[in-house]
Amino acid sequence: MGIRRTSGGDYDLSNPVESFADVVRRVLQPVGFFAGLPRRGSLLNPLVFALICTEIAAILGGILRLAGVGRAFVTGYGFQVPENQGFGEFIGSVVLAPIGGTIGVFVVAVIAHLLVRLVVGATNAGFGATFRVAAYTSVTSLVSWIPFVGGLLALYGIYLGVVGIREMHDTTTRKALVVVVLPVIVIVVLALLGLLVAGAIFFSRTA
Repeated sequence: MGIRRTSGGDYDLSNPVESFADVVRRVLQPVGFFAGLPRRGSLLNPLVFALICTEIAAILGGILRLAGVGRAFVTGYGFQVPENQGFGEFIGSVVLAPIGGTIGVFVVAVIAHLLVRLVVGATNAGFGATFRVAAYTSVTSLVSWIPFVGGLLALYGIYLGVVGIREMHDTTTRKALVVVVLPVIVIVVLALLGLLVAGAIFFSRTA
């Protein structure tokens, strides 16, 4: 018996375990996956998928931190698991991960959709389409807990985001690239400026 996809390709809450594995497999073939997703409809199913990815990463990464392996890392959309955490911190990270993940995926989707409206224009497929891209690209958090390798593989999320925006909003690769990469560039520039300001303040006080 095949997997019932009541949401036209979205993660299926009626069959959570089998559907999750199927969606993970299909999202790694992003062109066909995003092309087959609904552009509108309930946001619950893609949100649940994103939260499952975040929770798995928090649990596996937390176990790694309990063992004292590796360094602190960010899972999902901005939820950080501390380095060498105790059992209390581990429980706290597991409990708080869905909250941070929910806030993070909505913030990312809102920012991305503002850029979609600006770059793609009025022909865009709506916020629901952008939200699905933000939610399903969180699949990369499943490997974010792996030291060193996780960070490199997480960059694959940029590719997934570009393909997702392109397919969901029926736009060009160039425009999709601008939507996905521009926020990353802004964050990097702001971080560099922050370092420069902090360095200038430090040296002015030590001079």
